[in-house]
Amino acid sequence: MPPSEISSRARLADLARSRVSDDRAFIDYRTERNMTRLDTPPESFFGASVLIQPREQLAAAAAMIELDGVARRIVLVPPGVTGTDLAAVAEDAEVDSVVVDSRDVSTPRARVATLDLSSFRSAPAIERVHDTEWILLTSGTSGRPKLVQHSLAGLTGADPAPSAAGAVEVWSTFYDIRRYGGLQIFLRALIGGRDLALSSPRESLEHQLSRLGRAGVTSISGTPSHWRKVLMCAARADFKPDYVRLSGETADQAALDALSARFPDAAVEHAYASTEAGVAFAVADRREGFPETFLNKADSAVEMKIVDGTLRIRSPRAASRYVGPGAPVLKDDEGFVDTGDFVERRGGRVHFLGRKGGIINVGGQKVAPEEVEAVINTNELVANSRVVARRNPITGAVVAAEIVLRRAADATEDSKRRIMAVCRERLDPYKVPVTLRFVDEIPLTAAGKIGRSANG
Repeated sequence: MPPSEISSRARLADLARSRVSDDRAFIDYRTERNMTRLDTPPESFFGASVLIQPREQLAAAAAMIELDGVARRIVLVPPGVTGTDLAAVAEDAEVDSVVVDSRDVSTPRARVATLDLSSFRSAPAIERVHDTEWILLTSGTSGRPKLVQHSLAGLTGADPAPSAAGAVEVWSTFYDIRRYGGLQIFLRALIGGRDLALSSPRESLEHQLSRLGRAGVTSISGTPSHWRKVLMCAARADFKPDYVRLSGETADQAALDALSARFPDAAVEHAYASTEAGVAFAVADRREGFPETFLNKADSAVEMKIVDGTLRIRSPRAASRYVGPGAPVLKDDEGFVDTGDFVERRGGRVHFLGRKGGIINVGGQKVAPEEVEAVINTNELVANSRVVARRNPITGAVVAAEIVLRRAADATEDSKRRIMAVCRERLDPYKVPVTLRFVDEIPLTAAGKIGRSANG
């Protein structure tokens, strides 16, 4: 069944028909029916608000499938959420039950059940009457975590990735499936009958790519930052996907060109999606930005417009609301979500400039880090870059850049001059970095995006 045809009454346990694996184990939902790996009868979660907190992605996948339609609410917690943040999530989502895969984890005060991947038994058929609310955490927020509510029908409403007729597909993702980008791939693979190979924090990237190559992975998604790491990895030669998908960050032309060169026979797409707005579109022409014709399309389920410089989206795939007491309003009076992404029309396309919260104020002039990075990344010496604000007593802030080179031997003053020359040629003077610093690696957030913080 195509994801776009899934009804609001469909349940994952009935739809699942693929083999899901990680580096240690697998579950084959083509043959497994009415089985449970929980130490508590699944029916005991009827009507509960359940926080899914296993360490292993595969265990989280099993819990989602077992509890969709049984639990009133499924709350997905990605790795790294602990302490006061975890307590806040549990409070705002009214959690009364927790599923873990190990008892030596810190959980909110709630009923705790354990899911054991190595042990399963028959379970009686359950009446799955709940239209389960799917609660996800937004990425990139500071302070109290923001929770958004989705439905399974909305989460699976996007069109599937393209595939060759009769092709055997194996999917993978660099995302964790408890985040929106990874959950999208998990649900599409599971429902579409495509095998799915999950990533593991235990593995080095080299080992992971080799494993995915041996598994015959044909389609894989990740952020542009994920993909830049792949391009710098020696094991990439063993890995030859047919479909490469970028999302979660702005896909600049340098990244698209590099992936097209590395995987010349693959379809290379970049998609726009967010936890709040859902999947909006995918672009397959290997060019940054998206065609201006995507805006105000009357025949599209997803409507987009630009207001005050930011992209606004109205879509059946969007989340319905933020969750919790005092939560902000998600949509405006017309049902549009403000994505917070600044865009501009240029040359018949719409280009992404940067996030509202990431803008650097240089003496009253606004600088989007992503715009500067896109220029720096066009230089043949550069593998990746990060632009941050550095405090300045006169202008308040100035632009500083950190750069990962393709070759360590190029870490010279001449290389800095060449990179700066490109910046001066293509950027307004206030956008040109005041300093360039060569680094071994750009730190990424848990969601696989460039970590951005003030510097100096």
